[in-house]
Amino acid sequence: MRTSPALWCIGPGRAEARPGQMGDGVLVEALYSGISRGTERLVLQGRVPESEHDRMRGPAMEGTFPFPVKYGYSAVGRVAEGRLAGRTVFALHPHQTRFRLPEEALTPLPDGLPPTRAVLGANMETALTLLWDSGAGPGDRIAVVGAGVVGALTGYLAARLPGAEVTLVDTNPDRAALAQALGCTFAAPSAAPEDCDVVLHLSATGAGLETAVNCAGFEATVLEGSWYGAGTVPVPLGGAFHSRRLRIVGSQVGRIPTARAPRWTYARRLSKTLDLLRDPVLDMLISGETEFAELPDVYAAILSDPDTLCHRIRYDTQ
Repeated sequence: MRTSPALWCIGPGRAEARPGQMGDGVLVEALYSGISRGTERLVLQGRVPESEHDRMRGPAMEGTFPFPVKYGYSAVGRVAEGRLAGRTVFALHPHQTRFRLPEEALTPLPDGLPPTRAVLGANMETALTLLWDSGAGPGDRIAVVGAGVVGALTGYLAARLPGAEVTLVDTNPDRAALAQALGCTFAAPSAAPEDCDVVLHLSATGAGLETAVNCAGFEATVLEGSWYGAGTVPVPLGGAFHSRRLRIVGSQVGRIPTARAPRWTYARRLSKTLDLLRDPVLDMLISGETEFAELPDVYAAILSDPDTLCHRIRYDTQ
């Protein structure tokens, strides 16, 4: 069986390099991959609910939840054979040095998108889906609560709606400069805007959800884009929640939103996602880089660091 080194989560807070199956299809040599902190932290902690074990299986994942499991879904590599030989592509694949996938599972990078930034592909795909599901439109007052990498990308997209007023809300004051660079204003939770037309919650905390509800205007929608894994979170349904006739709506990137499903395929969405990453300002969302050989020793620390946005993994196949 053909294998190559891959990152495996082997127990709560523990990871190591183990052989990973290369799969079937054309050969891809990894250049970079991106760590999606929110989801990968829950996986490393063993907090994937049993009810979600099947739905959470990513493409090319190995093992079974909770452990051991080969996980991840934001890889960029160079195709070594076939029709796409020599092209740099994005693929939904775990952290692994070399792998094989069918050509239709590989998306060539558009002109102007460097592979170092393309690791944001999975996060941008989530952000695009969140914005679609939110129903946000031109001129809206929009709050994004939680300025992690997905929240920042969602704010970046929302700020490009004509006339939209977009505020990134976060407990970390250092995110103010990031918000400004992305075209948003910034606020601490205590100064979060009120009477918003659309609110997107992405902090994965009960306190953040309460802030999001407080931001919502009359009959507004709070889009819940956080994933909490196992466990529960308090939902602030008291106070003026009912009298303001608010709605809390879930969103998940695994589906194309109903209104677009007749026209949009997963391939079309991913292709547009990569096109949206061509702005160099988005390099600000890469908060660090680690060689793959060093990754098992620092993986848990990267995921537990609240300053982590997208951490990039570099492979020696370049």
